[in-house]
Amino acid sequence: QVQLVESGGGLVQAGGSLRLSCAASLRTSRPYAMGWFRQAPEKEREFVGAIDWSGKTLRYSPSVKGRFTVSRDNAKNTVYLQMNTLKPEDTAIYYCAADINNEWAPPVALHDYDYWGQGTQVTVSS
Repeated sequence: QVQLVESGGGLVQAGGSLRLSCAASLRTSRPYAMGWFRQAPEKEREFVGAIDWSGKTLRYSPSVKGRFTVSRDNAKNTVYLQMNTLKPEDTAIYYCAADINNEWAPPVALHDYDYWGQGTQVTVSS
């Protein structure tokens, strides 16, 4: 069983930065991949970035590549999403997700993830 809790969302001006955190409470000893997704109003949830257990394999959506960075601290069971040069179109609820069946190849599809956090709101003003 995995519980995920996101934090760090808020209101920021365009061009600013935020760092989201996702703390995982796990009852599994299995290594796992983690992903970040977002959902804007009246839009489908979309992939943002993902990271494998080692932290060496990273995947990003083209819309955030070069601006966002995913990282993790396995000792703290925490995954981060550093968001720089934020744009109004980045406004959304951001979710972290865990794929406990996948150690090395972080997936980009929603259905590949087993557990989800409750989300944290990010609002970017113009």
